[in-house]
Amino acid sequence: MQFKYPEILWGLLLLLIPIFIHLFQLRRFKKTPFTNVKFLQLVVSESRKSSTLKKWLLLLSRLGLIAAVVISFAQPFFANETALKEKETVFYLDNSYSMDGKNENGSILYNAIQEFIKNTPQDQLFTLFTNTTVFKNITIKNIQNDLLEIKPSADQLTINDILLKGNTFFSKLNDVQKNLVLISDFQRRMGGIIPQDSIMEINVFYLNPLNHTINNSSVDSVYIENRTNETIDIAATLTTNTTEESLPVSLYNDQTLIAKTVAKFNKNKKAKVTFSINANEKILGKVTITDNGLEYDNQFYFNIDEKSKIKVLVIGKPANEFLDRIYSEEEFELTSTSLSQLNYSDIENQHLIIINEIDELPSSLATAVKSFHDDGGSFVVIPSTKGDLNSYNQLANFFNTTSYASTITQNLAISNIKVAHDLFNNVFENNVDNFQFPSVKTYHRMQTIGQIAIEFQNKEPFLVSNDNAHFFATALSNENSNFQNSPLVVPTFYNMGINSLKLPSLYANIEENAAVEIPITLQQDENIKVVNETIEFIPLQRALPKKVQLTFMDNPKKAGIYKVMHDQKLLRNISFNENRKESELVYSQIPENNGITSINKYFTERQKDNAINEFWKWFAILAFAFIIMETLLQRFIK
Repeated sequence: MQFKYPEILWGLLLLLIPIFIHLFQLRRFKKTPFTNVKFLQLVVSESRKSSTLKKWLLLLSRLGLIAAVVISFAQPFFANETALKEKETVFYLDNSYSMDGKNENGSILYNAIQEFIKNTPQDQLFTLFTNTTVFKNITIKNIQNDLLEIKPSADQLTINDILLKGNTFFSKLNDVQKNLVLISDFQRRMGGIIPQDSIMEINVFYLNPLNHTINNSSVDSVYIENRTNETIDIAATLTTNTTEESLPVSLYNDQTLIAKTVAKFNKNKKAKVTFSINANEKILGKVTITDNGLEYDNQFYFNIDEKSKIKVLVIGKPANEFLDRIYSEEEFELTSTSLSQLNYSDIENQHLIIINEIDELPSSLATAVKSFHDDGGSFVVIPSTKGDLNSYNQLANFFNTTSYASTITQNLAISNIKVAHDLFNNVFENNVDNFQFPSVKTYHRMQTIGQIAIEFQNKEPFLVSNDNAHFFATALSNENSNFQNSPLVVPTFYNMGINSLKLPSLYANIEENAAVEIPITLQQDENIKVVNETIEFIPLQRALPKKVQLTFMDNPKKAGIYKVMHDQKLLRNISFNENRKESELVYSQIPENNGITSINKYFTERQKDNAINEFWKWFAILAFAFIIMETLLQRFIK
């Protein structure tokens, strides 16, 4: 038993007063004449026993009265040791996308907020933080409306980050009970649960409101599976943790439904669907599904802007007639320059560089072409029959140790086309038979460990092609070869041109510091804006020669397709999607000693721990009983 006012217990010394009165009471004797004293001995004998009992009962009642009154004013109570300590409580409410899973009463996050509002004492001061917001030293009535407006977010703190951040909200006082309550589904990607013993100064409670399995299907990625001059095949990958074997998938262009198919899941719960779209059409794409799980992963945004012309620069001999036919003005922008008139600054603006029969390749040009390729450009080397092989090797040696070894003068036919090579993708359905192969008069013997696209009949390489670096073994002029008149020339050079144009990424992930380059020159104080129907912001931008690099760090916050604008002019579209890690519904095991299954249970247990059982009323009633007892003694015992 404990006392709220223990100093009042000094009043128990008052118990000595009735003791002294009863033990040392002085009596006055009064003489009374009696005519006959023969009955006196009999009266004294009969009343002695009753008088002694009455005295002791009166003493007991008066002692009990004084003791009950004093103890009542001292306010006795029973309580746990922690109930008397000052308390500081910090709550973490996980508002990541995984908490948006559905149950019979709505989303887990919404139900958790409602239960928190319902059970939190109105006068309790606490701090609450989520992945995106902080409410410090407030009561529930102050933030009730704010809590109801919390939305699921792509942000997710790890367990270690939550503990570190939560610790900053506690005071530096020592004699204070500090409780940190984590309300989350505790996905495994948040990190392992830290044992209580490792953070002795704080009581950590892990509260998981998820009481059932969330069935969820998601669109995980979208990519270009195949591309031709006419069509682009868009593939989408999906996963599920349900028992469903199939799921309808839709493809939208802006708000228009353009295709629909069914995804069939394999035994690993994965599926892939493919949509064919017009290669020359602008696509503001969205792949969508419908399920009863998480909402954020039911749509995936991507975009393909209008196809721009491919820039081809021929250095050396002027562009031959066959290049003019292949690189038409509808799709390509073909220019030619001699080596002596070459402006090296024009190289970086091209998509494809063709070095056409230069007798000697300058080291400066080799360096410029190598740098151009490193930045994503493509190039073709067509050697001269009288070319300086050592000068060619300044460039060739950088690519799969390719080198020109010697010059051979010999009529030699081409006899083997590697139809599986990326250069001839979707060109030949089967191996090439009964084909009129071209021939050459002089060629340069090549050595390489790279991929060979076309071979001579003696199995030596005619065309080495790797990673948009293409090396011919011979001059293609009509004086040396009939390759220009062969049906093989069109798919070879056309695909070199088509493959040189790298389509921008279909999408970027939010908060992964995506960077894009826009081919534009900005004047001083000019900037580029990114907008959609609801938001407009200026991304971090860095002006480079003839282009601007945009970096997306803090914005956007919401998935969708955005417009990149400059001075009211649309430069391009860019799509953003949330990272799909929240869809991995795998959870950590919560320790039993500090794990709680509901918010209501947490507050109920805290109420029990903080309960104080007061007994002063019972002692007041006891005092009143002693008063009644003394009254009865005085009245009925003579």
